Formats: sequence, C-alpha cells, structure tokens
Amino acid sequence: MARLAGLSVPDVQRARLSIARSFAASHGVHVVLKGHRTVVATPTGEAFINSTGNPGMATAGTGDVLTGVIAAWLASGLSALDAATLGVYLHGSAGDLAAARHSQIGLIATDVIDHLGPAVRSLAAPPGFVRT
Repeated sequence: MARLAGLSVPDVQRARLSIARSFAASHGVHVVLKGHRTVVATPTGEAFINSTGNPGMATAGTGDVLTGVIAAWLASGLSALDAATLGVYLHGSAGDLAAARHSQIGLIATDVIDHLGPAVRSLAAPPGFVRT
C-alpha cells in the first residue's frame, strides 16, 4: 500500500483506515489492506475492519492465500465487496483456527489453507448450535 500511495510504511500504519478509504475512492477500486485488523475499503469510501486473524499470520505466503480466497469468491459470483469481506473474514478465521491448533509461532501459509474448510463450515453452524 505504501508504494501504491507514494507513502512510507510508517505513514500507512499510522493512518491505515483513512489511507485505504482515500485510495479506494480516488482510484475507484476495492482495497484490502492486510495487517492487524485488515481493512476493506470501497470506491464509495465505505470501509470495514475485520476482527479475525492473528500476528502469526504475518508470514510469507499468507497474503497469497488471502488473494486466492478472495478470487475464489469472486469466481463464484459474489460482488467485489462481498468477496473481499467474506474472504478476509474466512482467511483470518482459518488463521485463528490454525493458531489454536499449532500456536502462532511458526504458523505458515499452508496451516491457514488447511483450516479454510473448517472456517467455512463454522459459518453454517454458528456458535451455540450443534449439528445433529
């Protein structure tokens, strides 16, 4: 994001939400700004902040996994906004499931991939419900 916006990384980190919103609006695109509390911003200036994910996901390849998840939802017919927000949420949720099983230390991208199925299934059975 820093390179795209012509800013320094510290500048982006200090104003993640406003920079994502501004860039999305000025370029007419959807922005996914990965990091602590990943931001999804829309061309209309709307923004969403994700609550899933953990520091263990700051490792090589997890951004590629996120891109693949979002692309898969786009290919399934979801709108850009729905694909981005659902993809970001499920990616973070899979990372949380992987960290719970393996710990955040040493978490790798394939751990996130391995937990995408359970993350998707968790949407079909909200907490408090038991599938019979």
